[in-house]
Amino acid sequence: MKSLKFLTVFLLPLCVYFSFTSKGWITYLPILFSFVLIPLIEFLFKPNATNFSKEQEKIEKQNKSYTYILYLTIPVQIYFLFFFFEAVQDTTLTTYELIGRIFGMGLLSGIIGINVGHELGHRNNRIDEFLGEMLLLSSINTHFLPYHNAGHHLHVATPKDAATARKNESIYLFWIRSHFTSYIQAWQLENKRLQQTNRPWFHFQNRMVIYSFLNIILLASIYYFYGSFVFFCFIIASVIGILLLESVNYIEHYGLLRKQRENGRYERVKRTHSWNSDHVIGKLILFNLSRHSDHHYNGSKHYQLLKSLPESPNMPTGYPGMVLLALIPPLWFSVMNKKLHEL
Repeated sequence: MKSLKFLTVFLLPLCVYFSFTSKGWITYLPILFSFVLIPLIEFLFKPNATNFSKEQEKIEKQNKSYTYILYLTIPVQIYFLFFFFEAVQDTTLTTYELIGRIFGMGLLSGIIGINVGHELGHRNNRIDEFLGEMLLLSSINTHFLPYHNAGHHLHVATPKDAATARKNESIYLFWIRSHFTSYIQAWQLENKRLQQTNRPWFHFQNRMVIYSFLNIILLASIYYFYGSFVFFCFIIASVIGILLLESVNYIEHYGLLRKQRENGRYERVKRTHSWNSDHVIGKLILFNLSRHSDHHYNGSKHYQLLKSLPESPNMPTGYPGMVLLALIPPLWFSVMNKKLHEL
């Protein structure tokens, strides 16, 4: 029964459904839910740092229902993607209402498409990884897996990592640097992997080659079957999902750096090298992603087993609230630079 609380994530598709079928301010219901209601609830309720006992952890590790909930998000994401293609073609929509629906799809792509794709992409079996790739394809962010698993987790909290925000770096500059640098490095990582097996870069085992073809096929199909207007709406929604991902990257590692040894190598990743959040709603909606310190300490650990530990630096609020704070750089620097100084 403990797994059922993670069904909370489906409140977002419910909000998106109302957005796609309604007019006026209700088209902004997904935004109001994600960035007004959740931050308000997380401000009013104390974080919960409770972990499973060793006995509970053994039981929950074998509980397949946690994985089945992840699987359930896949048809939901696909359904809403096709629903979106129809919803934005409503000729009676005002520009205001159209923007609301596009943001709704963008939030769904970021929270389900990319975040669940991230969780499945860490699994040590090809089926789950493939399902994660499908979700990431729905947000045209497939380069995420090669870079995230082989680059970000290796170089996190060092200057080599594109997804680690530097102290005093604004979120707006970070969006550009992180996204495009990680894309380039994803190609470099795959090319290097192919070279180690004496294969050329243009090979069917190069994931970036396959992902590029799939992205082109998806975009060409949307353009062919739905036209240029829906095509551009999908691009904008995908960009919103990607910016949500990069915003989360920004708040998760801002200003944290590993110590560099005399030989030039960095110390091992510890639970002190990611910002943590135990705010209840964010944990449920994002499948414990906010327990990010433990995730980086052990990237293959399934989301339900992630722990909150006292040595991890904690954010003053949950993810949605921190993203809103980051959008105002002077205020962000005032709060987070002070917390960095206290570490």
